[in-house]
Amino acid sequence: MPPSSLIPHPSSFKERPYALLCELTYRCPLQCPYCSNPVDFARHRDELRTEEWERVLSEGAALGVVQVHFSGGEPLLLPDLPRIVRRARDLGLYSNLSTGGTLLTEKMAKTLREAGLDSLQVSVQDSDAENSDRMAGGAPSFEKKMNAARFAREAGFALTINVVLHRQNLDRIEAIIAMAEKLGAERLELANTQYNGWALKNRSTLLPSRAQVERASSVAGLARERLKGKMEILYVIPDYFEQFPKACMQGWGRVFMTVTADGSVLPCQTAREIRGLTFENVRTRSLEEIWFRSETFCKFRGTDWLPEPCRSCERKEMDFGGCRCQAFLVTGDATVTDPVCSRSPQRGLIEKALEEAVPGGVLIYRNANESLRLG
Repeated sequence: MPPSSLIPHPSSFKERPYALLCELTYRCPLQCPYCSNPVDFARHRDELRTEEWERVLSEGAALGVVQVHFSGGEPLLLPDLPRIVRRARDLGLYSNLSTGGTLLTEKMAKTLREAGLDSLQVSVQDSDAENSDRMAGGAPSFEKKMNAARFAREAGFALTINVVLHRQNLDRIEAIIAMAEKLGAERLELANTQYNGWALKNRSTLLPSRAQVERASSVAGLARERLKGKMEILYVIPDYFEQFPKACMQGWGRVFMTVTADGSVLPCQTAREIRGLTFENVRTRSLEEIWFRSETFCKFRGTDWLPEPCRSCERKEMDFGGCRCQAFLVTGDATVTDPVCSRSPQRGLIEKALEEAVPGGVLIYRNANESLRLG
């Protein structure tokens, strides 16, 4: 008999994932107050070895994955990163690296390009150097990030600039767009903060005002038209200000999977925050077994599990009830309708959070020295 966490799913789900996120390490020299790394760093000390990552990539390719994204923490802390990238290239996978940029040298950029990395994303906190450094935890990092973007371009990468947006930088959106233009980015991701992990701890200070969001949306839209064919701009209205939720990761366990630094396999990188779920590990199960048969991947897949009002909603095949992690983090119950939905009985919790947002406030930063010691 298979263990209860690996049971056949009654719907005989057959779709395969096309994207794999590899969180290579949670160590990082920066300490951003919206960091997506797990809050409980100490539980993730046993990082996968290089040969284990190579096996993960092989299993992913065999399962149907065509894109792999390498992130952290800071993946450039791994000495064997070029070897891992080369394995992805040998398997025919399109690969992207997300980095804070502070450790990228001209030599490493060329090495990664020669290893077969297809695109590189540099995260920048703000167009204003002082605030960018402040949001990175006080470390002098802005100029290093500018150099990293230049190294990436000179090495021949398709460069993406990623800026997480929040109350502290949203009013400088024009300058942020101009910065990305100056750096020669092919893509600019204006990524509104997702309120989980460290960002949830800092929600009242990071949440923008509705006026900020509306203005930023207008500015981004005009820039998108102006720069069409030159630089792609991605801007999505923050969940808390939407009328309906998005289909998180295009639906739970449908096209995307994450492998964490210590080998756990998640339907999305935030799923570990949902208490009560058990995540299988690549050290004991194959990616194919986990994708098709693990209880956690099957739990919220499709629409059969949906509660009301989702079950009777005409949008259920569009948003699949919204984000399970957001539902849990806001209401304490991952099975309810995403509370950002205007039809959710819990929408009042989102309205309350918006009311409690404050212009000032003290940001909580994680301990960068602790995260660097992990592993």
